[in-house]
Amino acid sequence: MKLGMVGLPNVGKSTLFNALTNAGAESANYPFCTIEKNVGIVSVPDERLDKLAEMYHPEKFTPATLEFVDIAGLVKGASKGEGLGNKFLADIREVDAIVHVVRCFENIDIIHVDGEINPARDIETINLELIFSDIEMLERRIDRAKKASKGDKKYLAEVDFLERLKAFMEEGHSARAFDFTEDELEMLKSTPLLSAKPVIYAANLCEADFVHNIDTNPHYKKVCEIAEAEHSAVLPICAQMEAEISDMSDEDKKLFLSELGLEVSGLGRIIQEGYSLLGLISYLTAGQPEVRAWTIKKGTKAPQAAGKIHTDFEKGFIRAEVVSFDDLMACGTMAAAKEKGLVRLEGKDYVMQDGDIVLFRFNV
Repeated sequence: MKLGMVGLPNVGKSTLFNALTNAGAESANYPFCTIEKNVGIVSVPDERLDKLAEMYHPEKFTPATLEFVDIAGLVKGASKGEGLGNKFLADIREVDAIVHVVRCFENIDIIHVDGEINPARDIETINLELIFSDIEMLERRIDRAKKASKGDKKYLAEVDFLERLKAFMEEGHSARAFDFTEDELEMLKSTPLLSAKPVIYAANLCEADFVHNIDTNPHYKKVCEIAEAEHSAVLPICAQMEAEISDMSDEDKKLFLSELGLEVSGLGRIIQEGYSLLGLISYLTAGQPEVRAWTIKKGTKAPQAAGKIHTDFEKGFIRAEVVSFDDLMACGTMAAAKEKGLVRLEGKDYVMQDGDIVLFRFNV
């Protein structure tokens, strides 16, 4: 999973990126501090993997990973190349989902590129640049479809759909807010739109509001309204607090979060939202050589899941030996799970479930 972090200059984007990844991206109080994108790879926390490691004492422990990309700040006109616009748009194309950091805190010592805190305007600034870029792409696609329709009437439905989508976006709506049919989504596969990418709005609050006053912060409320209208997720977060706890030991961090009534850190909550938005799950492989998590799409069948490990596994797939994580933990050992008939033999049509522990049988 690859998440691109975006936001106007000085909203706390690079501070949050540093806190989540410890990658050391530069952070300062002036626009375009981030020019080249910064990349941080983080392990996806998974207590199930920790339990399996305790059981097998493996030589190798490999959690799933998440790639954060801290993308350069944006200003109006990016779709026309203003500021770092061209680079911004190119970087956005490469990510699976967007973490849009929105400033919801007041601080006279930290300048705002537009002079005042206004989440709705900030969100619109970035969304419109993505929309403008998408409209240009749609116009080119419509022209091609119209020319093709003169010789093949099947393209008329495509032209109708693309023109309706373009009109919708010209009203200022992101593509992700459009009510697509399955056929329309299929038509759009060859034209990946920037404004169709899933978004998590990270509402960056001051520590006092994050701990005590989330629901009364008017900026946060506005972000929630916008997210609901376009089917996006909202995550209240305090970048400054995440920065303070990023260097703590795991034990101190858990204690600190517990005192605030939180079970997981900002990183954990962003990962949860990202998996949910993108429809991802994890299956596990376990043994003395290695305990490992593998990330797949919900609905993936066993042969394709095996192909994540190696293409030969998919080509020569015979069957999968599957036990759920909960069943294995309840039994204590794989041998005990087999004795109770909880280890199943599944074929090519088996749809993988989150937390499946799998041994693939294959022949090449």
